[in-house]
Amino acid sequence: MPRWKDLRNYCERDGWELYKDTDSCFYRKVLEDGTVLRTKVSKGSGEIHYHWWREILQKQLQTTQEHFNEVI
Repeated sequence: MPRWKDLRNYCERDGWELYKDTDSCFYRKVLEDGTVLRTKVSKGSGEIHYHWWREILQKQLQTTQEHFNEVI
């Protein structure tokens, strides 16, 4: 399973905008069709739990594990 730092790296390398930096980092990305994707990234260093990761990958990032792995 990826770690929170992997998710931060993905967002930074895939063109996501950091729009809020508090106890967590909040990123957003505007797609060509105007859809706005958002995700929240913990500042912790631990591993992301499997069920959270599946939801983040599918619903928030809207990408595949393969694409995620290529970007990080």
